[in-house]
Order: sequence, then C-alpha cells, then structure tokens
Amino acid sequence: MRLEFHGEITYWRGPSPFHFIAVPEPACREIRAISSLVTYGWGVIPVRVRIGETEWTTSLFPKNGGYLVPIKDVVRRAEGLALGDESPVSLTIEA
Repeated sequence: MRLEFHGEITYWRGPSPFHFIAVPEPACREIRAISSLVTYGWGVIPVRVRIGETEWTTSLFPKNGGYLVPIKDVVRRAEGLALGDESPVSLTIEA
C-alpha cells in the first residue's frame, strides 16, 4: 500500500527525543484496515518513507488511535526541514 500526504514536523522530548509527522486520519483508516496483517508487534508497522530526495526504512508508531512517522535528524538536515515545517510524505507499507 502506498500513501501520500502532507504533515507538520513535531517534536517529542521523551526518553529518546525524536521528530515525527502525524499520519492524517484518512490515511490512518486505510492503515488500520490492514494493520493486523503487517504489524510485527505492539502495533508498529514497517514502512518505506520518502521526503524529497531522501528515502529510508522505518516503522510507524501507533499513538492515540493514529500513527506517527519518525523523521530522522539526517533526513531533516538533508531536506532542510525544521520543527513546524510542512512536508509532503510518500509512505509505502512493507509486509
């Protein structure tokens, strides 16, 4: 499954600080429909992500009924993105 959307870069200061983009609700509905087939534990879902020219493999994190895309610092730097910026995201769920 491939999804495309725009989202805002947010920051979480937990034990492992990280930046995320929340998956919009329409895309979350599509992901939830297949989540039991693709999750590999505690609800995380393996994905391939592309922002601009940067592509990487990661996992969606479940959060409050939705999903978060972790955005590595190396990706933010390569694409010139900062906290609060909007970015297009291309997401491919890998089973």
